[in-house]
Amino acid sequence: MKQSLPRGLRLALALLPGALLVGALLLAPVQADPPGTPSFSSPPAGGGFAQEPPPEKTLWDRVNDTTAALLHREKSALRDALSRAVGLLGVPAWHRAGYRGKGIKIAILDSGFRGYNAAIGKIFSPMMKVRSFRRDGRLDTRPSQHGILCSEIIHRLAPEAELLLATWEPDDPDAYMQAVRWARAQGANILSCSIIMPTWSDGEGGGACHRAIQSLLGTGAQPGDGLFFASAGNTALRHWAGSISPAKDGWHQWAAGKKDNGLRPRGKESVSVELYGTDGAAFELVVRDLTTGSIVGRSRSGSGEQDGHAVVHFHPQHGRHYTVRVRQIRSSTQRQSRGHFHLTVLGGRLQYTSRLGSIPFPGDGPEVIAVGAVDEHGNRQNYSSCGPNRLSPKPDLVATVPFPSEWRPEQAFSGTSAATPQAAALAALVWSRHPEWTANQVRLALRVSALRTTPGHNVEKGFGLLRLPALGR
Repeated sequence: MKQSLPRGLRLALALLPGALLVGALLLAPVQADPPGTPSFSSPPAGGGFAQEPPPEKTLWDRVNDTTAALLHREKSALRDALSRAVGLLGVPAWHRAGYRGKGIKIAILDSGFRGYNAAIGKIFSPMMKVRSFRRDGRLDTRPSQHGILCSEIIHRLAPEAELLLATWEPDDPDAYMQAVRWARAQGANILSCSIIMPTWSDGEGGGACHRAIQSLLGTGAQPGDGLFFASAGNTALRHWAGSISPAKDGWHQWAAGKKDNGLRPRGKESVSVELYGTDGAAFELVVRDLTTGSIVGRSRSGSGEQDGHAVVHFHPQHGRHYTVRVRQIRSSTQRQSRGHFHLTVLGGRLQYTSRLGSIPFPGDGPEVIAVGAVDEHGNRQNYSSCGPNRLSPKPDLVATVPFPSEWRPEQAFSGTSAATPQAAALAALVWSRHPEWTANQVRLALRVSALRTTPGHNVEKGFGLLRLPALGR
């Protein structure tokens, strides 16, 4: 008969490989930055197009998580965390009263539905409608479950709402608008999108895409008009906005005498440096490799609405650092304008930034409800994008993140990506209780019931922290 090892020894042996890995990583030499590397004092920004920051857990956190899993403590902790998250929103009382989103259709517009078939019967109904507007016709091409995580939050908070899933061809605004049009044609009352596309607007809520969305949603005052929720974005630490300030050689100064804005890529993912503006001026955007001095990419913006942006995409080399330069090559068509522009980096962070006005498309539009992110104490998450945006006060609301996930129990869902579906789900509960209400009435109800720390609107937290109205109201 085989003898079993004592439980303590079995646990020690199970943890031994992880402990050896930790020791090796702690003893590994740290490579110094090359001389002249820009200093980045701000914490790493995260997100890419999908607005979820990278994991914040340290190596020791992961070892502790492994220990907890071996001791079977995680499930009860996850249940407690979910209970707290749902309770903060005021949802349990609404569920007990029978309001669970019945009769409401919610479309999740996203680029990450890898493995969604495995979620059928758990998050998704077998009868759920899906549609891809990608050229390959697939919903799950990208190796991401971002859209499933958004859907999970909506299903948890509004379990009787009908979900629709749609995706589109990257970098194709027409395909995106086809997805919005399809969702509305399927009867979607509410659309939720936690993906950002900065150059698809002027950064101030204007542009052809916004006008198209407005026409599909309606004014909000008529029966059948819809609501559109979008992430405020995780770009507060990787965005700059303002008027051109040229040095003698014409290159823009990000700060006094500083013509180079340091760019540090986030890992191995591709980087997109995107410039866009509002007043018809034309700009040249240049990205250089700081190590070699070579130009990585160059782009020029036009002056029309359709070509008023410049974009440089590149795949960063390991250990390299980069800089961004901008200059105005044609004056604005508007009087008394000094060449106002926005610059946002996806897949990296900037040395010189401005959080104000950092909410990108689609959240910058007046027809869209932009949702930012706060921590458990109600403080804005440092990455959460801020207003103001010219055409309307932004953001509209904020929600607490991270939000626990049963689909991905090892890591809670974070970023403004996780804030947005909370707002969409709460709107579904309100609308299921008041099916006769217009979209504007639902929108106003969420604004009025939000918890405010300051009177009126502010550029960090909008009209307040998301909460359901009291049932007596």
